[in-house]
Parts: sequence; C-alpha cells; structure tokens
Amino acid sequence: MLATHIRRWKSVALATATVLVGLSVPALTATPAAATTTAYDSTYYKDAIGKTGTSLKSSLHTIISTQTQLSYSAVWEALKVTDQDPNNSNNVKLLYSGISRSKSLSGGSTGNWNREHVWAQSHGDFGTSAGPGTDLHHMRPEDVQVNSVRGNKDFDNGGSSFTNSGGSLTDSNSFEPRDAVKGDVARMILYMAVRYEGDDAWPDLEPNDTVTNGGVPYHGRLSVLKAWNDQDPPDAFEERRNQLIYTNYQGNRNPFIDHPEWVEAIW
Repeated sequence: MLATHIRRWKSVALATATVLVGLSVPALTATPAAATTTAYDSTYYKDAIGKTGTSLKSSLHTIISTQTQLSYSAVWEALKVTDQDPNNSNNVKLLYSGISRSKSLSGGSTGNWNREHVWAQSHGDFGTSAGPGTDLHHMRPEDVQVNSVRGNKDFDNGGSSFTNSGGSLTDSNSFEPRDAVKGDVARMILYMAVRYEGDDAWPDLEPNDTVTNGGVPYHGRLSVLKAWNDQDPPDAFEERRNQLIYTNYQGNRNPFIDHPEWVEAIW
C-alpha cells in the first residue's frame, strides 16, 4: 500500500512540475520587423513593392544606386548634421560608445572623433574614394580609440568591455555594438550589400555568417545581424538621419530603415 501511495505522489509531482514549466517566463523573442513608413511606397519604392528574395534585392539595388557621391573630406561636415546630438546641437552622438562629443573635436588624436566605416574598408578594399568609401549610409562618427578597437572586425555577440565602450563588447575576431544601435549596424551593413553589387567598378559586397572575413568583400555574422534588426527597430534618430541623407546629401535612402521587414524578405 505504501509503495502505491509513493507512486501516486510521484505521478502528481511530475504532473505539477510539467504545468509549472509551462507557466515559466517565456524566452525573450523580438517582435518581427515592420515598416516604419510607407510614405515612399508609391514613388521611390514603387518598383520594389510586392517583391521578395533576389527580385526584391535587385529592384532595391536599382533604386538606391541613383546617388550623389561625396568626397571623403565632405563627410566630416555631413556627419555633423546627420549625427547631431538631439539634446545638444553643438555635439555629435558617437555610434558605438554613445558619447556626445563636440563637433569641433573631429580629427585623429586621442579625444577626437573620426569617420567610422561600419562596413570595414578592408572588406572589399574600397578605401576612401567616392563611392562605398564615402557613403553616408554606413559612415558614423566614433571616438578615435574606439574606432581602432573595432578595427575591421565582423559583428557578432560576445566579448569584453573596453575604455569608452558604452556597452559595446569585443573579442579577438568580432565586435558587438551597444544594444541601442545593434539594429542600426545591421541595417547599415545590409544596405551596403544591396547598394554595391559589383556592377559599378566597386566590389560586390555581400553578408555571410562568419567572423573571419578579413580582406574579402563579405561581412558577418548575417544570422546575428538579422536578429539585431528585429531586436532594435529604427528609432527617431535613425529615421531622421535617413531622411537627411536622402534630402540633403546623396538622394538615396536606406530601404531597411523604412522597411526593416525587407531584411527577412531578402535573407
């Protein structure tokens, strides 16, 4: 009789545990990306609407390739406008560190900010010539030393903090930006992959899922970038920046800021 009671008690306990597991806190998942604006769907993006996959990528490439190119020196002044700190018009907001720094402190010395290529220049060896080397859609102000820490590393989760990191992390072969700009980084990388397809004397830039790309025209890690796109949707700062680049400088837009859901539609 005692053994029977024990078996019944174990059965009840197991059933209760199963229910409690079902009631535990669910795993955190990001809300799927959704359009931030449809204002340009009937004009600028009209040839891309309704498409997916390679067809969508090809249409967007054609659309955003109509672009005014800046000189590398002109990027200094443009970044003072596109990345102005919304809380201090005398400063720019640095991408990875999140620091607000005086616009006048642009340069190459410690304490200055300089021009960060989010798609690392060596990943395709395009340098600083007009084209991918000066495209504002992937160029952001950053602390000189933080820029050096990032170097040409691919993007991935994990690593350790460093001076002025602002929450960003790094390890031997990858860089993880602070949470507030993870989606910004993803959308900049994927913009570059659509804009530069190897048909205008520049390399064919493509995302892949590795963190050892070095000097080849690839950037990773794609699976992580896709997750960041969902986790950190476009905010007012990113949307304002996209608009300024479109109206004041290059005449083209980053489609993944307007339509973050197109990341999943293509990749």
